[in-house]
Amino acid sequence: MGRAMIIGCGGVASVAIHKCCQNSEAFEEIMIASRTKSKCDALAEKLAGGKTKIQTAQVDADNVEELTALIKKFQPDVVLNLALPYQDLHIMDACLAAGVHYVDTANYEPEDTAKFEYKWQWAYREKFKEAGLTALLGSGFDPGVTGVFSAYALKHHFDEINYIDILDCNAGDHGYPFATNFNPEINIREVSAKGSYWEEGKWIETEPMEIKRVYNFPEVGPKDMYLLHHEELESLGLNIPGIKRIRFFMTFGQSYLTHLKCLENVGMTSIEPIEYNGQQIVPLQFLKAVLPDPASLGPRTVGKTNIGCIFRGKKDGKDKTYYLYNVCDHQECYKEVGSQAISYTTGVPAMIGAMLIMNGTWKGPGVFNIEEFDPDPFMEALNKWGLPWQESFNPELVD
Repeated sequence: MGRAMIIGCGGVASVAIHKCCQNSEAFEEIMIASRTKSKCDALAEKLAGGKTKIQTAQVDADNVEELTALIKKFQPDVVLNLALPYQDLHIMDACLAAGVHYVDTANYEPEDTAKFEYKWQWAYREKFKEAGLTALLGSGFDPGVTGVFSAYALKHHFDEINYIDILDCNAGDHGYPFATNFNPEINIREVSAKGSYWEEGKWIETEPMEIKRVYNFPEVGPKDMYLLHHEELESLGLNIPGIKRIRFFMTFGQSYLTHLKCLENVGMTSIEPIEYNGQQIVPLQFLKAVLPDPASLGPRTVGKTNIGCIFRGKKDGKDKTYYLYNVCDHQECYKEVGSQAISYTTGVPAMIGAMLIMNGTWKGPGVFNIEEFDPDPFMEALNKWGLPWQESFNPELVD
């Protein structure tokens, strides 16, 4: 039995909190803390009556002193950071000051630069080691489950893995001409940035959406997918032995790409502040305010996601191929927890990572990426808590 503090109350947090309450054997008590306490209270009221006790609090995750005081007052076994990636370092500082383990789902990126990488969080290794605390980075789906899949493939199927292709397909349809399935600011920054992949120990950079492939996804069918930069490429390139190349592909429909190109062309995706009516506004933040709230897409989204990894490498001197993936249905997710599959596929692994750190299954002082721990308990939990995985030993390959 343990206590967890969850920072954030958006779509992913809502799923993780639902799952903590389903898993009341592990989560005896949780605190939901966010800038907007009314959102925390509404969710707590919805989930009242279960075995997990729920407290709520208002907190500014950028205020380290305020956050530290709240953590010390609640005394959780683990802090699960489901706030914005810009806030990771402040929350890590507060965990160090309060002496509590830390888990997140997405790596830090500075607010004024669309560039996410692990160097800022990896710089905390010594601090966490000296404090005897564990920081688990990237316990979502990608990053997260993709790292666990890689560790599992290495442990059970390969002596060395040479090639990994991570394929993220969302075949959901929400009926809007243009909307983003998670925070528009993060989503559009990610998609409009240059692509890159990891090959022979270095980054190869591409223009945004330059490399396109069509892949026939199990249970979904053929979809256009594009090579993007993604943070787990960086850690997997270091932590999986034998790696020659890792790529990340994500599917996008033509309508989404056409709208995005128009918005880019007129400057609406810019993160540079502009002067308007005597005040400074950031175009991308304004765009976020006019787009549909990702949390509102749940009831109207139909279709499935398919996210997984294709591995190629060697076992007993022979070439081997292995594909591990999960298929998730938007409507089933909505019926269960009131969110679509994008939030669900991140929120479930967030709960699992917090549970494994909280109950001591995964432990060790320092800052760790998820593939550095034993994958088996996580893989077992995925099947138990709503993200069952499937495998194929003869998948279609990506050229």
